[in-house]
Amino acid sequence: MSDLTETLARDLATARERTLRLTDHDEPELLRQHTPLLSPLVWDLAHIGQQEDLWLLRRGDARREGLLPADVEALYDAFTHPRAVRARLPLLPPVEARAFCGEVRGRVLDRLERLGADDDPFHFAMVVSHEQQHDETMLQALNLRAGPPLLGAGAPLPAGRPGVAGTSALVPSGGFVLGVDAADEPFSLDNERPAHVVDVPSFRIGRVPVTNGEYAAFVADGGYDDRRWWSERGWAHRVETGLQRPQFWATDGTRTRFGVVETIPADEPVQHVTFFEAEAYAAWAGARLPTEVEWEKAAVWDPALARRRRFPWGSAEPSPALANLGGDALRPAPVGAYPAGASAYGVEQLMGDVWEWTSSEFTPWPGFRPMLYADYSAPFFGGDYRVLRGGSWAVGASILRPSFRNWDHPIRRQVFSGFRLAWDA
Repeated sequence: MSDLTETLARDLATARERTLRLTDHDEPELLRQHTPLLSPLVWDLAHIGQQEDLWLLRRGDARREGLLPADVEALYDAFTHPRAVRARLPLLPPVEARAFCGEVRGRVLDRLERLGADDDPFHFAMVVSHEQQHDETMLQALNLRAGPPLLGAGAPLPAGRPGVAGTSALVPSGGFVLGVDAADEPFSLDNERPAHVVDVPSFRIGRVPVTNGEYAAFVADGGYDDRRWWSERGWAHRVETGLQRPQFWATDGTRTRFGVVETIPADEPVQHVTFFEAEAYAAWAGARLPTEVEWEKAAVWDPALARRRRFPWGSAEPSPALANLGGDALRPAPVGAYPAGASAYGVEQLMGDVWEWTSSEFTPWPGFRPMLYADYSAPFFGGDYRVLRGGSWAVGASILRPSFRNWDHPIRRQVFSGFRLAWDA
């Protein structure tokens, strides 16, 4: 095998090991739907195999016969069947879903060994990204699950550093290269492309994300009851849904995380807040949310060399010494835990820990061209979405880049979402 095929085989195996670990539960558990916002785990499991069959065995041609009968395969069409109804579909039982995924994967690995000039490695990378993203949504579902813990408390994390919460870094004005090209990041997705130069006024940005301790001060100060901090839409949503604190927080200073009740750690980045809550906190703190362009400049631009870094810290691949990724921790790391992962501007924890809400709506970069899977980005441009950057602790390390753009409705908070602040300079 070439280095490329070995890398793809390893990434496929890493994603599948994670999928099987997250679905290693009894049948009733996999068939349960914990919220209308997310699928039962058994749907995600078979959908992962169905998409892999479509894109790697049938090369994206839905007219070709797949390993599932057409009427069964149709159950896993995400556009036809919204999440809220998937538990009522005649889905494959878990044992059959696992067998199907195993059969697909065996054939895919056979094809990977024979990778030829007419094969595009991007298709394999896209399937890895798809599976890892579904693993993250399965973690969201398991976090919403009521009952005793299934996953334990999570792997240990490095300690944070005192004194970094609430600090900021200056990013001077000037141009930088926003986005990436296929030549530099061949596995990047269509909404990350093409690379282009933009000019950004100077600004300050939080050195680390806002912490639970900082956010608790907003709650204690009556921030949820003070209309002046909220946008019109945000206040209407807060009143309608009765929001009083981040999701999973209790009034006694504890939180529930994957079934574990624990004291809220003051030095962790706050998570499970909506865009509207992040926006209100920023107003209360005399700040704002960064735009996604500001976020990316703070993450990747090296002003001394006048070029992008591949990752905030440089060219080295992500590792446990640089970022909290991969899902094993089941929580964000304390702020200041990764000084070696800082960007050229001294901004830390830009990769992993929490998805960070930005003020930006989801729109294409100039020169956007849809990729093989044309419905990945384009149908969502211009909708009611806000962009999140940076990835969370639950993201697979192999699929994340500083240019990666996530998006969701501003009312969502089952996502492992937090934020950092920005200020005009």
